[in-house]
Amino acid sequence: MNIGDVAERAGLPPKTIRYYEEIGLVRPLRSTNGYRSFQESDLHKLTFLGRARALGFSIEDCRTLLGLYEDDTRESAQVKAVAEEHLGEIDRKITELQAMRATLSHLVNACHGDERPDCPILEDLSGLGAD
Repeated sequence: MNIGDVAERAGLPPKTIRYYEEIGLVRPLRSTNGYRSFQESDLHKLTFLGRARALGFSIEDCRTLLGLYEDDTRESAQVKAVAEEHLGEIDRKITELQAMRATLSHLVNACHGDERPDCPILEDLSGLGAD
């Protein structure tokens, strides 16, 4: 398969596939004229990577997970540890986003949104808001 074919089947842009090749996540064969030739195993890896990235795993986590996937001697505990760490990061981000939302919601509700120049949102952003 050429890069266009594998991109369509894996649901990834060709640019992403070239990047994954550049950083060593996939290694397609090269023909004598230099064109990439992707095998079914490359397609499978790219699909795996696309799904892992869609779940928010970092490139390094993807590298680790792909290595574990290809290792017949792996222990599922190793995979679970990577996933649990990522889940913890997601939970931390959710907590941060909820705090941001609460603060912004409070500020939006405090702003009259009328013709007056005073604005609690701008006051808070400037650090000059009432404590």
